[in-house]
Amino acid sequence: MAARTQPPALSFRLDPKSGVPYYKQIILQVELAIAGGRLSTGDQLPTVRALAVELKINPNTVARAYNEMEIRSIVTTQQGTGTFVGTQRPALQEIEREKALEELVRPFVNRALESGFSGAEVIQAVRDALSGTDA
Repeated sequence: MAARTQPPALSFRLDPKSGVPYYKQIILQVELAIAGGRLSTGDQLPTVRALAVELKINPNTVARAYNEMEIRSIVTTQQGTGTFVGTQRPALQEIEREKALEELVRPFVNRALESGFSGAEVIQAVRDALSGTDA
């Protein structure tokens, strides 16, 4: 099967207030695009540099997302050619589970930050809360 060379019309958006790391937001958007049929096997993703410029983030963040997706066999990278959607389909239950957690966490984090707590304080509070559970 020949790989498509045109990047798909996928618009990436990052939410800086979500509390979800940018690399995870990129992964989730790719997984949802695959699950929703907007990306198919062989579709080429933007280059690391192009996506970093588009999103105005560090290229290492995009590279981290692409590397994690490659480890999970969601994408394949061909040296000198690009990164393409692979044949592995992310489990929809996993995507829905990640999205549900994001929807629970986002309002909490936003409210805590708006209340004047630092990110480090929020993280520590979550760790403290988890230490009293079986998690």
